[in-house]
Amino acid sequence: MTAFPRTPVLYVLLAIAAGLAAGPARAQSAVADGQKLAFDRGKGNCLTCHVIKGGDLPGTIGPELKDIKSKYPDRNELVAIIFDETKRNPQTMMPPFGRNRILTEQEISAIVDFLQTL
Repeated sequence: MTAFPRTPVLYVLLAIAAGLAAGPARAQSAVADGQKLAFDRGKGNCLTCHVIKGGDLPGTIGPELKDIKSKYPDRNELVAIIFDETKRNPQTMMPPFGRNRILTEQEISAIVDFLQTL
C-alpha cells in the first residue's frame, strides 16, 4: 500500500488543526474590531450615550455598559437590542443600528463580542 491513499486524510487533519488554532485568534480579532467600532464616533458611536471602560468622554444618556454577559446571557438578545431596540422599547433613544443600516450584521456581532468582555 502506498502513502497516496493516506494523503487526503492528512490534509483533512491539517485543515482541522489550522481551523482550531485560528479560532482564538479570530475571536480576539472580533473583540478588537468590536471595541474599535464601539469607540468610533462616526460608526458605532456607543460612547456618545454610554460609559464604557477604556472609552474617552462618555455620555450618560444610556446605562453604563458593564457586566454585560451576566445581564444578557443570551447573545441573541443583545444582538436584537443593537439591531433595533425600538421593537422591545418603542420609547428608546437608542438608534436602530441594524434596521437603519448604520451597522452591518457582522459589525453588530463584533460589538456584541466586545461587550460580552465587559
